[in-house]
Amino acid sequence: MFTQYDPDSAALTAELRDQFDSFTAGRWDAEFLASHQNQKLREVLAYARANSPFYRKKLSGLTDEHMAGLRVDDLRSLPYTTKEDLRQAQFDILSQPIAKAWIFYETTGTTGAATPCPRTNADTIHNNSALTAYYRDVLAVHGDRQVIGVSGPTELHATGDTFGDVCRNLGHSVAKMWPHSPVIGFDRALEVMRLLPITGLFCTPGMAMRLAQKAVEAGLDPRRDFSLDVLMLTGELMSPSLLDNIGVLWGAEARNALYASQEASVLAAATSDGSLRTVPLINHYEVIEPETLAPVEPDADGVRYGELVVTNLYMGAKPLIRYRTGDLVRMTDPAPGAAVRAPALEVVGRVRDQLLLNGTLVNGYDLEDLLLRRFRGYHDYRITVSRDELGKDLLTLTLKADPDSHRDGIEQAAGECLVALDTPLTVEFGDPGPITSTGAMVSWKAARVVDLRKAPSGEDSSAERIAATRV
Repeated sequence: MFTQYDPDSAALTAELRDQFDSFTAGRWDAEFLASHQNQKLREVLAYARANSPFYRKKLSGLTDEHMAGLRVDDLRSLPYTTKEDLRQAQFDILSQPIAKAWIFYETTGTTGAATPCPRTNADTIHNNSALTAYYRDVLAVHGDRQVIGVSGPTELHATGDTFGDVCRNLGHSVAKMWPHSPVIGFDRALEVMRLLPITGLFCTPGMAMRLAQKAVEAGLDPRRDFSLDVLMLTGELMSPSLLDNIGVLWGAEARNALYASQEASVLAAATSDGSLRTVPLINHYEVIEPETLAPVEPDADGVRYGELVVTNLYMGAKPLIRYRTGDLVRMTDPAPGAAVRAPALEVVGRVRDQLLLNGTLVNGYDLEDLLLRRFRGYHDYRITVSRDELGKDLLTLTLKADPDSHRDGIEQAAGECLVALDTPLTVEFGDPGPITSTGAMVSWKAARVVDLRKAPSGEDSSAERIAATRV
C-alpha cells in the first residue's frame, strides 16, 4: 500500500513483480538472464563508484570504457569486499546517505564492530519481491487463511519487517512475537500461538526447539495442543537431521526458509521443491576456494563446494561487489523439474567454523547431520571436542531428551562417526544451557561446540555474555 504514495516505488514494484512471475514460470533462458545480469552489473558498478566513498577508491582503476563492456564473467578482474572492509569503512561503504533510507538496521556487533545496514525502498522492494515470489507456492499448500508468527528480534534488525511484509504480500496475517523480549516472554508467546492459533512460524531452529521444550514444561503437547502446519526456519546452521527433528517435535512441515545476512540481504530462499535456491535476478554468485581464492569448478556430480562470493545487482543503500561471505556452500545447477530455474544452495557453515578431527576437516553442517542422524524428539544439543592422553580427538554429543527413548540410536551414531571421521563418539543426556540459543547472534560453533583442545575465543566469550542475559 505504501508504494501507491511513491510513484517510483510503485513502478519498481510492478516491474519486479512481473519479472519474478516470468522468471519463476521458467520463461527466462540462460541468454536472457545473462543479459539482465550484465546490464545490472554495469549499473551497480557505476552507481557504487559514483556514490560510495569506499567503492570510489576501491574501483578507481575501472574506466568508463571498461565498465561499459563488463560482463559478469569478467568479475574476477575486480577486487573482493570483505567483512573487515565493512567494519573499517562503516558509513563510507554506503552509496546513499541514511536520510535516503526508509529504515536503519545494523549487524549485531557480537563478533566485531557493528556495521550499518540501512535499507532504501529499492532494497526492500527487490528483496521482498524475491521472497514473495519464492514463498507463494511454499505456503499455498497450507491454505489461504493462515496466521503466521514471526519470532525474531526487531530492534535494528530486518527479521520482523521482512517476513511481515512478505506475508502481507501473500495475504497472510502476521503476529510478531520475540520470546526473549521482556514484554513477551515464552509463556505469552506460547499462549498467543494457541489463541490465534498460529499456523506458520518464522524463527531459528534453536527457537523452534526452545518453544517446544517450554510447551512441554507447561504441560502441553506441541503436536496436539498447537496448530502449526509449517515452520520456516532461518538464521542458523540447519542440517537435514536437525530440520527433520524439528518437524517431528511439532508434527509440522519444517523448511529451511532463507539464507540471508544483514549485510548482503536475501541470497537464497525456499522453493516448493524443498530446495533453497539462489536469486539470480538480484544477485550474482561465485564459489571460490577460500585459501587460494581460485574459482571452484563443478565436481563429477555438478556441485561447487567453497566460499560464497556475492555481488548485489540492484541500486540500494549499500550494494556490495564481490563480497566474501565467509560461508561455505554447496551450489548445484537446477535439474529439470526444479521449482525455480536457479541453482540450489546448501549453506554448510562458516569457513572458520570447520573442525579438524583426527586429520579430517569437517564443516558444521556435515558434522551436525552425522551426529544427529539417529535421534529424533530432542529439544537441544551440544557437541564437546576433547583429546585423550594419546592425542586422539574425541567427541561427546549432549542431547536434551529422555534417555530411554533414544538409547537405540547411540550405538549406530557412534559407529557412523567412527567410520566417517575416525573419531569416537559418546552420547550423553542433559541440558546444554542457554548458550545454544546464541547461534544466530554469534555463530554455530560458539553456540553448539565446546572445543576443549584450545582456549576460548572472543566469539565464545560473546556467546557466554548473551546467554547470561537469557537465563
